[in-house]
Amino acid sequence: MAAMFEELDYRETPIGALSLRRRRELRLGVDVFEIKLGDEFLMSSLFTASEIALAYLGLAGLSGPALNVVVGGLGLGHTAKAVLAHGNVASLIVVDALEAVIDWHRRGLVPLGAELSADGRCRFVHGDFFALAASGEGFDPDAPGRQFDAVLVDIDHSPEALLDEANAAFYSEAGLARLTAHLRPGGVFGLWSNDLPDLSFTERLGRVFADARAEPVTFHNPLQDRPFTQTVYLANRRA
Repeated sequence: MAAMFEELDYRETPIGALSLRRRRELRLGVDVFEIKLGDEFLMSSLFTASEIALAYLGLAGLSGPALNVVVGGLGLGHTAKAVLAHGNVASLIVVDALEAVIDWHRRGLVPLGAELSADGRCRFVHGDFFALAASGEGFDPDAPGRQFDAVLVDIDHSPEALLDEANAAFYSEAGLARLTAHLRPGGVFGLWSNDLPDLSFTERLGRVFADARAEPVTFHNPLQDRPFTQTVYLANRRA
């Protein structure tokens, strides 16, 4: 029998102690993989509905035969996997500032790691998503200035609850406007949030993009035995 609890890796990072752990959830009869930053939970394999919805909602309106996508924030890989499930996705760049998270995937320490690492369309880029979004070079180190059909982000808890206060500039109108340079005309920006829809942020998106909306994603929380709602924000660059 596997151990009831196992710390798979532990790293000191510039933003705090990062750990990957696996534990057995006896009530549900499943193994749960969790990423923690200090005492704060960043990701759990029990709650992936909204991360998957970020990919499906973000790509739903795109019909090109060869889509090129960026995902900001690798985590346990559920958004990336959902992007690659679309047959018309030609390439995916996943940007993560934490080298350990990329390493966990390449070493197969997380359940989706081997699958993502083996998919020839998927490339991991170790970098600060927010710095790359603000730069002229963008997200592809091999093709500076490259534009994408979709940029989907799951890093901070919400536009207000940040992992690092340095990220705040990205969520301003100026920061969002800089991001549009990395989207093709009509391209989609998608953002995950742990909170309920925020009208003020949706309106801010609407001042930068052609259209913007907040999509609530409700799922069953098996630990609390009740529904829980998170949010996916979506916006399109003007054509």
